[in-house]
Amino acid sequence: MLVHPQFDPIAVQLGPIAIHWYGLMYLIAFGLVWLAGRWRINHGKTDLSLKDLEDIIFYGVIGVIAGGRLGYVLFYKPAYYLSNPQEIFYLWEGGMSFHGGLVGVVVMLFLLARSKNKTLLELGDFIAPMIPLGLAAGRLGNFINGELWGRPSDLPWAMLFPQLQDNIARHPSQLYEMSLEGILLFLIVWWFARIPRPTGQVSAVFLMGYGIFRFLVEYTREPDAFLGPVLGALTMGQLLSLPMIAIGLIIYFRAANKSFPARKP
Repeated sequence: MLVHPQFDPIAVQLGPIAIHWYGLMYLIAFGLVWLAGRWRINHGKTDLSLKDLEDIIFYGVIGVIAGGRLGYVLFYKPAYYLSNPQEIFYLWEGGMSFHGGLVGVVVMLFLLARSKNKTLLELGDFIAPMIPLGLAAGRLGNFINGELWGRPSDLPWAMLFPQLQDNIARHPSQLYEMSLEGILLFLIVWWFARIPRPTGQVSAVFLMGYGIFRFLVEYTREPDAFLGPVLGALTMGQLLSLPMIAIGLIIYFRAANKSFPARKP
């Protein structure tokens, strides 16, 4: 049995200023997106500029934070936050939803695309190959914090999380998600986007890939105690992933039927 290392949640302490691991992972995530975006621009994978990349990241930060928080409030604890509306703004207490963050980013990219005379899918195809890098950093943050642990398991790499005080070995589901939704999905989408594709297909591959991997990993992840399974054995994360897969399929095949050559992704 492995034991979770119980990292100090504070990564850096500078006098009264404490930088938490999870906040640091957000900075690393956007930093990786910026570096990968620069590479794609410098290697002619897009007609967007570095200024466009900076705008996308700025709008993306707003979308991730606002959408992620509102998604958590609406999808996971609507009754609680209806009774305690002031706590919606207590971001330091945790509680973010990837699916909500994705909706927030889509909304912000839609607004940005209109201002740049681009389509949402054009911007989506540019940013999609880099998003899994940010997801990998976020899931590593979950593991460092010892949160979002897995279901009980007797596998050799099952891990004990001392903070639970239940002496039960569990799947290190945070590392599964980092590996699948982060590293593997990055390799798939980055490889797919190496050559010009019909506009929308790169975004579609990301949506389908994330939805499939998240759906599968949820079988090893302990459902939230306050929510549990929401439809039979399916969790909220699985239900929210199904529309992603469906939308990805629709975008992919609709794009395939359009004329070529395509814009560079």
